[in-house]
Amino acid sequence: MILALAGGVGGAKLASGLAALLPADELLVVVNTGDDFEHLGLRISPDLDTVMYWLAGRNDAERGWGLAGETWNFMDSLQTLGAPTWFRLGDRDLATHVERTRLLAAGEPLSAVTGYLCQRLGVTHRISPMTDGRVRTVIHTPDGQLEFQHYFVRLACRPPAIGIGFDGAAEAVPCPDFEAALSRPDLDAIVICPSNPILSIQPILELRGVRDRIRAHRAPVIAVSPIIAGHAVKGPAAKLLQELRHESSALEICRYYGDVVDGFVIDDSDRGLTDAIEACGARVCVAPILMKDSADRRRLAETVIGFAAATAASAGKR
Repeated sequence: MILALAGGVGGAKLASGLAALLPADELLVVVNTGDDFEHLGLRISPDLDTVMYWLAGRNDAERGWGLAGETWNFMDSLQTLGAPTWFRLGDRDLATHVERTRLLAAGEPLSAVTGYLCQRLGVTHRISPMTDGRVRTVIHTPDGQLEFQHYFVRLACRPPAIGIGFDGAAEAVPCPDFEAALSRPDLDAIVICPSNPILSIQPILELRGVRDRIRAHRAPVIAVSPIIAGHAVKGPAAKLLQELRHESSALEICRYYGDVVDGFVIDDSDRGLTDAIEACGARVCVAPILMKDSADRRRLAETVIGFAAATAASAGKR
């Protein structure tokens, strides 16, 4: 049984690789919901949808997010009416948001709604939001606070960040599947996918008690670096790290996670950082981590699973 923490395209890619290797009952993917927001009267869960579409095999491979074969008639009509179009909702994708909003309004928790949507889309592996509570990531800038999607999409990450907040995280608890997984003594590994550590993983770790429970768990905690040779594969990770006075490097990601992580997977190009990372207390696995296709995703998933087993044996955690 593997518990994977994910968000964004990098997390979705490794999650799909793990799903290609593991039976449905041996993988739980817990997804960041700090990016969720209300838009045009709809509840939008971008990270959940990205992971869900990837595991359903319906994702747009070129964009990385959204559905393949998307059309944009709804957005074109909104623009004609003068409505806000900065957050793009495709015609097919729109159905997901409408149904999610309807079910939530009827009193269903987000975890149950996500399970239902996954079932309808043919996803057999379990995908769960990190919490059924309300957590919202906010970006502190010199001109004040910005809701995450306004910073990330509407302003394209241009404003400099001077801090990050996770409103509601201290009160929110893990959703039922996440709680059950954290309580299992027989987990084989907890995998932190190559997602943005600040924007996608930190909100999960900030939930009440989660960081301490992961740190204390007997299962090895394996993180995969989202930084290769000093650069983020996708998204604003490198920019944010630098603005928040961190180095943009795989070493800095390991430092950021601290004693939560037992093992760290870095790219071949960062092999020279091995000794410095191991000095931080984490075992290191060097492997190709750029996932260009399904073979890469499966190969990295195999590497992570094997490294977790070796780390567990070495540390005596299992």
